Amino acid sequence: MSAAYLTSPIKRRRATNDEMQKRRVALAAIVADTAPCIVRQAYYQATVRGVVEKTEAGYGKVQRMLVEMRRDGDIAYGDIVDNTRWMRKPTTYASLHDALEQTAKLYRRSLWADADEYVEIWLEKDALSGVLYPVTQSYDVPLMVARGYASLSFLAGAAEYIESIEKPSYIYHLSDFDPSGVDAGEKIEQTLHELAPSADIHFERIAVNEYQIAEWNLPSRPTKTTDSRAKAFGHAESVELDAIHPETLRDLVRERIERHIDGHELSVLRAAEASEREILRALAKTSQAAGEAAP
Repeated sequence: MSAAYLTSPIKRRRATNDEMQKRRVALAAIVADTAPCIVRQAYYQATVRGVVEKTEAGYGKVQRMLVEMRRDGDIAYGDIVDNTRWMRKPTTYASLHDALEQTAKLYRRSLWADADEYVEIWLEKDALSGVLYPVTQSYDVPLMVARGYASLSFLAGAAEYIESIEKPSYIYHLSDFDPSGVDAGEKIEQTLHELAPSADIHFERIAVNEYQIAEWNLPSRPTKTTDSRAKAFGHAESVELDAIHPETLRDLVRERIERHIDGHELSVLRAAEASEREILRALAKTSQAAGEAAP
């Protein structure tokens, strides 16, 4: 028999039932601590805690077990987010009453209309948008998902708006610490300045940086030497944005946004927002009563 068809002498050890249960418990604790998160973030937290090895095989173990745990009801489906897949559908209502009810629930006052500054959060990875959106939406801040190198059309639209508002604009960028992630951020900053030359733009890359890697002991991977930007990058190890704990990422974004918000003004705006929401609810009740009284 040809040697190519002989049984491999390597025996891969299978995890015992007890080991699988311990992994399941550990992953449940990780998700409870980080939700909402993406699978890769749960995987990185699992490697830090020694639950799985830092390999593609380790990632596969986490991915498969999280599927099982959601199907078994051990963790909620919403605890693991995936914003790379979505659908388009127009907003419709069952009635005028329904429209007013929904408007009341979703009603928000513009936080930045009268502010002296403007803020945007730029994110390299679409998959992480669901992790950060709870923070950006609560502060009425745009979350710009660039998917690495942003297209010229996307940048032109952003630059046009920034220039039109005529106030200092603060752009906070998050990306991988690797040749393409760092370079993409630099290209975004450069292009925004080129396309909005009269705008007062302040650009800051807030993650991932060298201080965070050392301070938070973030897991790394070898920098791809095939990347043409590797030499300019100058680091043998790269770190993915996903390696940062989700709550740490949210805190990082929250802290940057709050630098530009007056706490007292925010409290006044929230009170006015709540009052106006009640007015909308009253209108919804009136419309319902009118509909029921109609022949």
